[in-house]
Parts: sequence; C-alpha cells; structure tokens
Amino acid sequence: MEATLREKILVVEDTAINIDVLLEALSGPFDMMVAVDGPSALRLVEQTVPDLILLDVLMPDMDGFEVLRRLKALPATRDVPVLFLTSLNDEASERLGLELGAVDFISKPFNPSLVQARVRNHLDLKKHRDRLSDRVAERTRELGLTREATIAGMAILAEFRDNETGAHVRRTQHYVRSLLGAMEAAGGLVGLPDVEMTSHSAVLHDIGKVAIPDGILFKPGRLTTEEFEEIKRHTLAGAEVIQRTAAILGTNSFLRLAGEITEFHHERWDGTGYPHGVRGEEIPWSARVMAVADVYDALVSKRPYKPAFPHERAIECILSGDDRTLPAHFCPAVLDALREVQDQFAGIAANIPDA
Repeated sequence: MEATLREKILVVEDTAINIDVLLEALSGPFDMMVAVDGPSALRLVEQTVPDLILLDVLMPDMDGFEVLRRLKALPATRDVPVLFLTSLNDEASERLGLELGAVDFISKPFNPSLVQARVRNHLDLKKHRDRLSDRVAERTRELGLTREATIAGMAILAEFRDNETGAHVRRTQHYVRSLLGAMEAAGGLVGLPDVEMTSHSAVLHDIGKVAIPDGILFKPGRLTTEEFEEIKRHTLAGAEVIQRTAAILGTNSFLRLAGEITEFHHERWDGTGYPHGVRGEEIPWSARVMAVADVYDALVSKRPYKPAFPHERAIECILSGDDRTLPAHFCPAVLDALREVQDQFAGIAANIPDA
C-alpha cells in the first residue's frame, strides 16, 4: 500500500523557544522545515517547496514583509499560503500583510491547538483551490480539443470538395504564422492578433467554398461576370458558417478571428476588393495578413485556369505588381513582413504540395 505523503510546513522564526513550541504542536501530523531568518528561508524554498509557511514578521536584516514579497515573486511559491507569526497587533501591519498576500495572522504567544486548527484549515483550503484549478485546467484542455476538432472538421469538409483546397489552407496557415511572427518581432504595430490563434483560424478562410457549385469552382477557363459574382459569395457563406457555429458553441476569440478572416480576406487595402469594398484600417489585421498569404499561394499553385508561378515571380507580383495584383491591394506593414519572410514562404510551398 502506497504511503500518503505528509504535508510540509516551513517555520521561519528567529526565536528558539517559539520554534520549539511550533515544532511540538505540528511535527506529529506534518513534516517540519525550519529557517531562522529570511535569506535562509528563501534558499530553502528553492530546494523544497513547502505546502504552507509560518513566517515571523519581526526578524533582523530582512523582515517578514520583505520575505513575503520575494516569495510571491517566485513562481514556485507564489501560491503557497503564508501565515504571519507576530506580536504586532496594529491595524496597519495587518493590512500590509494581507495586501502582500498573507492569508492569516497567528498572534504570539502561541496557543498550540489554535495553531494546529489554523494550519489545517488553510491546508484544506489550499487543497480545495488546487482541485478547482485542476478542474479549470482540464476544462480548458477539453475546450481546446473541441476547438481543434471544430477546425479540423470544417477544414476536412472543404478538403472533401477539393483536395487542392486542403493543401492550400494548410500552407496559408503557415504563411500567416510567419507573417504575424515577423510583424510581432518588429514591434510598433497596435492591435495585432495572437499569432497562434490567428494561424489556427486561418485554415477556415475558404470554408465558404462548399457553397459554390462545382461547375464554377472547378471551371478550367475564365469565369463570366455572373460566375465571378457567385465565387465572391464564398466569403459571406463562410462568415455565415462561422456565425452559426458561434451561435452553438458561444462566441470566443478563435471564432471571432475565423469570422474576420473568412469574411474579409478578399478585401483590398485600396478598397477595390470584395464583398464589402472596405479599405485600409477598416480591414481587420487578421484579414490583411490572410490576403497576402492567400494571393501568394494562388500565384505559386497550379490551377485549372493557370500554371504555377515560380516563387520569385510570385513575390515580385505582390511587391511590385503586374496585371493581376498591385502593392496598393495590400497593407504596407504586411508587405514589409513579406520581404522579411519570403524565404520561409518558399520552404512552406515546397514542403506542402498539392496532392
């Protein structure tokens, strides 16, 4: 039978008689650790993290308030409950201790049964908080898995229609991560979305294509004006899919970003895009980044209506323009990032080919 681990109590006290009283009161049910001053206590917790700390307030060199500040600054001991041992009974000292994070005060001289009761109560409270924290962490993990399953399911749905779409969305996910990473590293840009969450959301940007008839989606020749209008509809159809998903799962940051990208990734910086014709900073950051990733991938990919462009030509088309695209179509900050990561784009395109 596995032995139950005993909880560890650290006593930080510079008076021998007080240490003896506390050890006699607590050493039965608990494993005891002792430090006679603040620096010794801080060195000790670096080696062994206790479950609870009894901390004297009045000590030479470093008082209990300063020790507590340092304990709260350390990730390992930030959440360890600290009970002050004090002969002080003024309100200001008690308020300061509580503000710094102490959970209780035990007055000197000690009542052994009261010390035992308070220590046990605070250890039980800590166990309860730890269990709640574990449950929150598990629920967060489950929600993350649900989010990933939602993404995967929608992306697979699009891939069933068109395997090229499947490879396309995976490549653009990596392009978006590269661009946003470079922009974040450069600094100075206000309102940038989270890199990882945006790159995960990017795989849904073409989900609306499931609503486009095959005869138009796979047409090898040039689209008529009416057919192109039908193609444009995939942005609004995709946005509707995200909105209806949010109505079921609840709106969150991931679905908000997915909705932005899906609806606005064909908008242009100069206002000549679709479906709304918005321009400049009216376009969400996530969609501005997606626009560059999407166009680059369209250029370097072979499609029924065009051959694949070499990487160098695709970059030149975006940065300098040709009869298909102009730099004015894209956010200047995203173009700056593309210049930085263009070699990464070439690697991504090579590593995730169309099947």
